[in-house]
Amino acid sequence: METASSVDRIVILGRSGAGKSTLVNTLFGANVCEPNHTAESGTSECQAVSVNGRSITLTDTPGFFNTGKCEEEMKSEIVKCIIECAPGPHVFIIVFKVEKFTEQNMEVIKKMTDYFSDEALKFTTVLFTHGDQLPEGMKIEQFVSQSEELSRIVKKCGNRCNVIDNRYWKNSEDVYRSNKFQVKKLLDTIDKIIKENNERFYTHGMLKKVTRDLEQEQ
Repeated sequence: METASSVDRIVILGRSGAGKSTLVNTLFGANVCEPNHTAESGTSECQAVSVNGRSITLTDTPGFFNTGKCEEEMKSEIVKCIIECAPGPHVFIIVFKVEKFTEQNMEVIKKMTDYFSDEALKFTTVLFTHGDQLPEGMKIEQFVSQSEELSRIVKKCGNRCNVIDNRYWKNSEDVYRSNKFQVKKLLDTIDKIIKENNERFYTHGMLKKVTRDLEQEQ
């Protein structure tokens, strides 16, 4: 791990269709990433911009469980995205939908730790999209508490979780159900992660190995 820079580097991980690209658009307040609505998983190249007066680079990665690619190809592409976020990400955001928690969602965490080790969870928050699916008056922490497995995952990520809704929370009069409010909460979570890690970013020996392998292939 190395010391953080003036630009916060964020990497977004999750299943295909979880809402990763639309999350990027919500945070940027503009359509900088085109959501992929096809059966094939895609990834988007996003540039550093100012979010609430701070410089942030968001890197969208290919979705986990892309049926069009083998495990090694998918792993290589996701790790390559991390490498391109050089010298290393300050925060990982794992994206889930507000919906019934499935075995495949659990596998997202397993694959992440397989690729990057348990150490990466110290730099991670869980972000839920489709917040409008929350029952009226319910907050995201209450939703998480209803599932033992989901609670366990959030606990592994330092009990950090956030929520947005890409469609319905743009102009909501409900303070909690407002993207403006929730984006600020997410930025506060990012600050907390960076502070808890002494302003250091994530690195791992495996990334160096993958870099060498990719260079050899090229």
